Amino acid sequence: MTQSKILVERSGAIALVTLNDPATRNSLTSDLVSGLCEVLRSANDDAGLSCIVLTGAGKSFCAGGNIRDMRDGNDPMFRGSPDQMQEGYRNGIQLVPRLFHALDVPVIAAVNGAAIGAGCDLACMCDIRVAAEDTEFAESFMRVGLVSGDGGAWFLPRATGLPRAMEMALTCRPVPAQQALEWGLVTHVTTSADLLPRAMELAQAIAAHPPRSIRLNKRLIRQSAQCDLDAALNMAAAYQAIVQNTQDQREAVAALLERRQPVFTGR
Repeated sequence: MTQSKILVERSGAIALVTLNDPATRNSLTSDLVSGLCEVLRSANDDAGLSCIVLTGAGKSFCAGGNIRDMRDGNDPMFRGSPDQMQEGYRNGIQLVPRLFHALDVPVIAAVNGAAIGAGCDLACMCDIRVAAEDTEFAESFMRVGLVSGDGGAWFLPRATGLPRAMEMALTCRPVPAQQALEWGLVTHVTTSADLLPRAMELAQAIAAHPPRSIRLNKRLIRQSAQCDLDAALNMAAAYQAIVQNTQDQREAVAALLERRQPVFTGR
């Protein structure tokens, strides 16, 4: 289906979400941001959804902010008083990182071509990143005299470590796919032709498990990174108690003992 400039193709428990504005290299215009937010808002409520694969149409993943909109003031982020511009960010592009951070459904970024500025940050908001061999990542906000207004200063160091995030932000130099692999920014590098099949293979490996357990595992890892050990252990005990009271967890144990494929129902 089409939502604004976003394409969503469903294959069982997996949704392929495509940024679909190749004429602007999938720049984060207000229409594209609105469509992406609509998808993210609905994902947690979709009990049959176990994984999202996010990619871009055409030769780029996402070129970040639209430079012409910036020049012409076509977006609330780029016009008005400082207070008005701040609210433009809060009610616009910053909805995206907030929604990603609240998302229990795992997201794999299939990064094709350039991931520039806010496009690099968008990739970092995803849980796993797979890159085509010709991909480049650039935290290049300073090229247009800006800082990362969309949460990149929070997400990027968690993907690369602080010193490498500093290097990317302060030099604006592009990081090619192989270097991104060495830095931990991506987990796999493959050919352009194999990019989506590889990302879908990972998504299928995730979706093969009980849906409730998938979401609680992601939530536990995400939240544990923000708290001390005692709080993390308390969360782990609570989530473990939840999943151990599901039919799917009992089915997983039975299937393993009976040496057969499990059949999960989401209950």
